[in-house]
Amino acid sequence: MHFPGRFGEQLVADNLAQVSLSFLVDDLVVRRGGAGANIAFAMGVLGARPVLVGAVGDDFADYRSWLERHGVDCRGVHVSEFAHTARFVCTTDEELNQIASFYAGAMSEARNIELAPVVRATGAELVLIGPNDPLAMVRHTEECRQRGYRFAADPSQQLARLGGEDVRRVVEGADYLFCNSYEWGLLLHKSGWSQEQVRQRVGVRATTLGADGVEIVDRDGRLHVPAVPEQAKADPTGVGDGFRAGFLTGVAAGLCLERSAQLGSLVAVHVLEVTGTQEWSLDHGRALERFAAAYSDSAAAEVEPLLGP
Repeated sequence: MHFPGRFGEQLVADNLAQVSLSFLVDDLVVRRGGAGANIAFAMGVLGARPVLVGAVGDDFADYRSWLERHGVDCRGVHVSEFAHTARFVCTTDEELNQIASFYAGAMSEARNIELAPVVRATGAELVLIGPNDPLAMVRHTEECRQRGYRFAADPSQQLARLGGEDVRRVVEGADYLFCNSYEWGLLLHKSGWSQEQVRQRVGVRATTLGADGVEIVDRDGRLHVPAVPEQAKADPTGVGDGFRAGFLTGVAAGLCLERSAQLGSLVAVHVLEVTGTQEWSLDHGRALERFAAAYSDSAAAEVEPLLGP
C-alpha cells in the first residue's frame, strides 16, 4: 500500500508510549510471492517440472491454479484447516519509509510435512530447502540426510532467526548452498565455520553479488560469473529466487556450473526489470539474444534448448 504523506509527521515524540495511528492509503496492490513459489514458478516458465512443498491456507486456490498453469506440481502443498496462507503486508510513504508486518499463518504447519511421500509420488531428484518455518527447515534437512536425498540449502531470510547449531544443521551435507554476500558473512558468523570448513561440508556454494554477478565455489576451485546487464531496475524483490530457479534448471538439464549460473543470471535480470516476483515473462528469442550478448554465441547455443519455444 502507499500512504501519500510522511509517517514521521504523524508521530508525536512525547507520546510514543501510546501509539494509535491509522493511515488512509491511496493504492493497494496484491502480488504473489513466497520464495518457494517464486522459484517453482520460474522453473516452470523454463520448462522444468518443479514440485512445490509447503503449508498454505484454504485461500490458496487461485494461487494454486496460477502456479499449475505455469508448470508447477502442487501435490506437495499442505492446506491448513485453521490458518491463512503466510502474508507480508507493507505500507510505504512518500519518503520510501515502510511499516510492515509478516503473518506466518499456515507456514508454521510446514514442520508436519514428510518429504518421503512427495518424493515417491513425483520422483523428485533434488530437494531445495528454502526459507520456511525454522523447525520445518531443520526437519526436512535431517530427513534428506537420513533418506539419502540430494538437497540444496537456502536459509536466506531465516538466517536471522536460526541459531548457530541450526545453521550448521541445515547446511551440513548440502549438494548446493545458496546465499547472497551479506547472508554469506552472517552464515559464517553464526555457524562458527571458516570458509574452508564450509567448502568441505557442501558440494557447491553459489553466492550472489548483486550487479557484480555470482561467485561459484566447489572443491575444485572458484568461478566468477558476471551478471546479465540490466535494462531497467524496477524491483529487486525475488531476484535471488530467479537466480536459483535458472541455476537449478540448468543443473538438472546437465549444464555445467558456469552455464547454469549464467542461466540463473538471465532469469534474475528478468525479475529485476518488473515490479513483482512473478510478473515477468520470457520472450525466448529476445532472451537468447541477451544471453549471447552477455556471454557469447557458443554459450547461448548450449542453453538454447531451455530457452526455445
